[in-house]
Amino acid sequence: MWLDVAGKRVFAATGGRDFDATKPAVVFIHGNACDHTVWALQTRWFAYHGYSVLALDLPGNGRSDGPMPDSIEAFAAWLPQLLDAAGLKQAALVGHSMGALIALETAAKHPDRVSKLALLGFTWPMAVNPELQALADSGAYTVVELMNDWMLPKKSQIGGNKVPGSYLLGGSIRLVDQAPRASLALGFRVCNSYAGGAEAVTAVQCPALILSGQRDIMTSPRAVQGLLKAFRDARLEVLPGCGHLMMGERPDETLDALKTFIAG
Repeated sequence: MWLDVAGKRVFAATGGRDFDATKPAVVFIHGNACDHTVWALQTRWFAYHGYSVLALDLPGNGRSDGPMPDSIEAFAAWLPQLLDAAGLKQAALVGHSMGALIALETAAKHPDRVSKLALLGFTWPMAVNPELQALADSGAYTVVELMNDWMLPKKSQIGGNKVPGSYLLGGSIRLVDQAPRASLALGFRVCNSYAGGAEAVTAVQCPALILSGQRDIMTSPRAVQGLLKAFRDARLEVLPGCGHLMMGERPDETLDALKTFIAG
């Protein structure tokens, strides 16, 4: 599905069903250097169970036009424009990593537009290793491999995927590699420079779910504990043995958590 947002084309997958703005909506927001395909194993259930789904390609990523916004605050100002373009007054937001920061800031700044907030692979501050940032700025291919090595625990890198014939590490490397290096580098800077997380957490009015991977070394669930009490209404669920890319590593468990939270 194509949307016109401020004169730019934005692509969003709809879970295999026609989009209907009269149904309850769920908007899925990917992380840095990814696109709508990371949600393929979760969006279909919602689309076939009474919801309208938009799994976005953020500006400058996937099929969507650039430029990419240069701050989380700019993304959060852009997202209500996308809801307007889709004819939605309100939606549940599901964000992963950088997408979780975007969803958080949007819910804080536009509480009337967000019904529920699911934050996957989330923490704040979302600091980026300076060496990783330098590699991204240089455009080196090494950043693609290093990023994926950090995202996925060793066990998830060698097989065992729920989808027969699928190789999670190889697919993730391919996805990140096809993203523009400039967008990948900017995404790291956007996450690292976001300073409003503490204020945003206290401003969120809707129920929130934080879904973390037990073995996530990029956004450790331990780092979320201090933020949890600052939310008005939030709970933390931790997926055992899982790393940062939970939508692919633990697709069924991720979907079950989202179903319980959004549709329960």
